[in-house]
Amino acid sequence: MLLVQFKNVQGGRQIGVLEQNTIRVIEGYETTYALAQAAIRQKQSLAALANAAQGKTELAFDAVLAEGRLLPPIDHADPAHCYVTGTGLTHLGSADTRDAMHKKIGGDVESLSDSMKMFRMGVEGGKPAAGVAGVQPEWFYKGDGSIVAASGADLAMPDFALDGGEEPEVAGLYVIGDDGQPYRVGYAIGNEFSDHVTERQNYLYLAHSKLRACGLGPALLVGEAPAHIEGTSRIYDKEGKLRWEKAFFSGEQNMSHTLANLEHHHFKYPLFKRAGDVHIHFFGTATLSVADNIVVQPGETFEIEAPQFGPALRNKLSVYATEVAKVLPL
Repeated sequence: MLLVQFKNVQGGRQIGVLEQNTIRVIEGYETTYALAQAAIRQKQSLAALANAAQGKTELAFDAVLAEGRLLPPIDHADPAHCYVTGTGLTHLGSADTRDAMHKKIGGDVESLSDSMKMFRMGVEGGKPAAGVAGVQPEWFYKGDGSIVAASGADLAMPDFALDGGEEPEVAGLYVIGDDGQPYRVGYAIGNEFSDHVTERQNYLYLAHSKLRACGLGPALLVGEAPAHIEGTSRIYDKEGKLRWEKAFFSGEQNMSHTLANLEHHHFKYPLFKRAGDVHIHFFGTATLSVADNIVVQPGETFEIEAPQFGPALRNKLSVYATEVAKVLPL
């Protein structure tokens, strides 16, 4: 099942089940968040509740998207109560990439860079037995719900950024129940989007490089994620001509960690189990256009597509002006 959030022509919020190009509107719930909280409190599955609430109203997805009415597949009324986070060094990539990576991480551990040590730790201990904690992954904070862009919206980077590059990923979407229990609502494709040039200056700049916008959706996949996910990441120039294209792989078959292990090492912190909060957690990637020396320009468009997740995610790169931050004493 795929769910989408959108605004109706009057500006009110709605959600619906997406099948092909048709949205069947869900009645009685205006947001994915409200539907998820109701499912938690009624001890029902999200799919069962969504199916039971489907009405007869049908809309064309393409029309909603074209009119700029699409919303991210999950959000919170107060963006400060939505955490956007992620993990890195979790993916094995294509067969060729895997072979090269395993050669890199072989031999003496002390001769490896810190990043390769972290990757090797994941390969060796990221897939523990069920119910057991494995090695912890790299983890980063991206921002709160205010940074999340729906498909069709711009990905705006600050004018001090040295780069704006895509990261095609799968994200887990979560709501924390009244009792502090995390519940996975589902998954969505996303463009985690980072400043790779800043990061490459020094890996200790990773935290700065991640404080950027991200794209999410268009749809939320209810249920378990496929073990093998194969999608395509593309960049189009300002005239709409394809400039770069590459397949990306995700799902546990293509990862050095299980999703359960990544979830454990995020939600093991009480801070992230605050009742009512929303979490968007990116699981990583092994495919980047910057690795092919692509420099994306403002006005160009990112497209990330994986068939299991419905329509493609498209966002245009833009830049916003900043000033030197000033703090006033009281």
